[in-house]
Amino acid sequence: MNKIKVGIIGAGNISGIYLENGRKFDSMEVVAIADLDLDRARERAENFSIKGYSVEELLADPEIQMVINLTIPQAHASVSLQALEAGKHVYVEKPFTVTREEAQQVLALAEKKGLIVGSAPDTFLGGGIQTAVKVIEDGWIGTPISASAFMLSGGHERWHPNPEFYYQVGGGPMFDMGPYYLTAMVAMLGPIRRVTGAANISYPERTITSQPKFGQKIKVEVPTHVAGIIDFAGGALGTIITSFDTPAHSTLPRIEVHGSHGTLVVPDPNNFGGEVRIHRAGTSEWHNVPLLYGNTENSRGLGAADMAAAIIEGRQHRASGQLGYHVLEAMHGIHDAASEGKHYMMQSSCEKPQLLPLGMRNFQLLD
Repeated sequence: MNKIKVGIIGAGNISGIYLENGRKFDSMEVVAIADLDLDRARERAENFSIKGYSVEELLADPEIQMVINLTIPQAHASVSLQALEAGKHVYVEKPFTVTREEAQQVLALAEKKGLIVGSAPDTFLGGGIQTAVKVIEDGWIGTPISASAFMLSGGHERWHPNPEFYYQVGGGPMFDMGPYYLTAMVAMLGPIRRVTGAANISYPERTITSQPKFGQKIKVEVPTHVAGIIDFAGGALGTIITSFDTPAHSTLPRIEVHGSHGTLVVPDPNNFGGEVRIHRAGTSEWHNVPLLYGNTENSRGLGAADMAAAIIEGRQHRASGQLGYHVLEAMHGIHDAASEGKHYMMQSSCEKPQLLPLGMRNFQLLD
């Protein structure tokens, strides 16, 4: 079966894992990479024996059917729109776009053109979260009642070489890490009906202590400690805390889901594997749940590969643009609720992503 021909736009650090994994999937073949820095694109291309293009050249190549957009978040919308105008399907790194209005434009253009869009994160397709979803869907914890998610760490200025973005519009802990947690929660519990929240800029200015910008100051534009409350359409309640303000990484669990008959500890949604643990009502011990699915190592690109398989097979893909937009709206809604002092009613919804088939090999998405 022919693979979908893919071009990557954005030759930054994350492109490496997409290029490496792109060789392994049975549904897509990465044939080119482009970047505003043509030399960087050509260097990446040489390392992986593919074509190194300018953005314009990649979009003009008729062989390329799908674009993986790995640009910075502020460019996500413009590059996705350009790719759609060029007749390419688009899969974009998280967040889907920076604003809700941009996301609506992307979805509307894709529908008009009869094209498909998808969005990271795809970590919820890894063996860890997929096993957790399966446990919940099979009734092992009964009816889901609540879920709690925690992502608390120190600021990126301590280690990242270019940390400014994380404190500008489109950054902050909710928009940086929230997509992983909220996407996993939607995968387990379904779409969100309403959110509220509280948020704070704990330090209006940050000092970079990493190299090469040691000593430079960053003006903080976005909340760096955000607490949200989530009403899921299915009836469960959720809480999420994201923070760049703690002196050390928190020891709180990443995600716990509580049901009428048990509690499930869910692994880090920023990874593909991890430990799934369950404590059922009437028992005295926690038990590890064997992972029922593959792709437990770094499988970034899995969502794009599932989208490519969906194009070939004519089915719905799992890391969809609608899911990406729903999560984006929820993050904005928590920020809006915090600044306005009221609940935010979600305007979008999405399908709960289908589980991957049991017994699927690593990197296999086609029958």
